Amino acid sequence: MSDEAACACGGAPVPAREVPDAPELDSAFKALASAPRRELLRIVAASTSPDGECCPTEVCACALSDALGLAPSTISHHMSALVGAGLVTATKRGLWVYYRLEREALARVAGELTAL
Repeated sequence: MSDEAACACGGAPVPAREVPDAPELDSAFKALASAPRRELLRIVAASTSPDGECCPTEVCACALSDALGLAPSTISHHMSALVGAGLVTATKRGLWVYYRLEREALARVAGELTAL
């Protein structure tokens, strides 16, 4: 397979762009393909301070379950995908897991879309 794609109109080939963190981006896009996960990400983003300096900086899994009316096991399933994609981090304290948005990871995903 060539690293250049021919233009459909017969023009000059378009060089393929190298994406160094393609597997991580693929994982993030796959995680974001789910509407409940995007909603969970919105809730976590709203609960995470932009600079990480002021409270609240995390959101508890119990609050996510209450906000969406989903079973805790369903929340856990969706949040595991977001954590696996690097979009959020999880910290377990006692019985509950607390989630924090990874703004840099989200910025990389947004940057990839902007570069299109």
